[in-house]
Amino acid sequence: MADVSQPINLWEYEQLAKQHLSQMAFDYYSSGAWDEITLLDNRAAFERMKLRPRMLVDVSDRNLTTSILGQSLQLPLLIAPMAFQCLAHPQGELATALAAATAGVGMVLSTMATKSLEEVAAVGYKHNALQWFQLYIHKDRGLTRNLVERAYAAGYKALCLTVDAPILGRRERDLRNEFTLPSGLHLANIVNISGLNIPQEQGESGLFTYFAQQLNPAVTWRDLEWLQSLSPLPLVLKGILRGDDAVRAVEYGAKAIVVSNHGGRQLDGAIASFDALTEIVASVDNQAEVLLDGGIRRGTDILKALAVGAKAVLIGRPVLWGLAVAGQVGVSHIISLLEDELSVAMALSGCTSIKDIDSSLVSGNYLH
Repeated sequence: MADVSQPINLWEYEQLAKQHLSQMAFDYYSSGAWDEITLLDNRAAFERMKLRPRMLVDVSDRNLTTSILGQSLQLPLLIAPMAFQCLAHPQGELATALAAATAGVGMVLSTMATKSLEEVAAVGYKHNALQWFQLYIHKDRGLTRNLVERAYAAGYKALCLTVDAPILGRRERDLRNEFTLPSGLHLANIVNISGLNIPQEQGESGLFTYFAQQLNPAVTWRDLEWLQSLSPLPLVLKGILRGDDAVRAVEYGAKAIVVSNHGGRQLDGAIASFDALTEIVASVDNQAEVLLDGGIRRGTDILKALAVGAKAVLIGRPVLWGLAVAGQVGVSHIISLLEDELSVAMALSGCTSIKDIDSSLVSGNYLH
């Protein structure tokens, strides 16, 4: 008889994770900005789009491999940068990195991690894993330079600059909970070089206060030249939602773009990431690789994103649910569920490899 306690999809992991997380941690991970309209629309966008499968194709063998910025992946999937993963499990980012590396998928490590970038890089190095470092530009340019130089020295393959957070979006559940890090958890990449950490604020989210005090809201396109002067790492811009911004990203040297609205956590009412994808793919015109995050919960979502023109997708919250439920084993299971679902979706759509997935598989306004 099947083990009914074992989750069989990402939704079940989310429900189970509630039993393993404090209310403050679950709300921090799951919440969006203000009324959470964009958070919900990230899912609805995938549900609105329908597939047009091909029939009578020999799909007995299927190949899910691809490459991003020249590095191979076992499937078109990366782990999105997410802060404070030790809130979910004591091993935090280390467990996530090991699960990603052994599965042959990419991982983007957050500036706001609770394990140091060197520790996480060491896990990936053993498996020749694709690892990128996500960067927030602090007001202290020396701190930012230090982070970039450390990421390059540790072996990260790209610098992923988040561009949609000049200030932090208003997440009311964090405000109500007066979010802060529990005793013993720190900003592992920052605290040792600056002493900075998430404050505890009465009537306020400590993370909101940290962003307001420490991150630089004056960053513009011109700062990208300075950023690229700090290391030879290729630059990825995460948080682009408009075609004209995508064009500028390419003009300023970005090698890849992540179409993203920060999981609905920044500007509420912003366009769903998936709804922005077609315009951005067309605008970039193959001059940079385009990736997508926001709302991926099924293998069919990955198929749809690739059909519209994404090279790969990033997943966020489901990784945290797997981490909370079973640490590295849970994250590995999340990845394997998506891999199996994508393989089935490809077979049922008449696709034997990633290159077979094209815009003819999708209907309506998503054709490009």
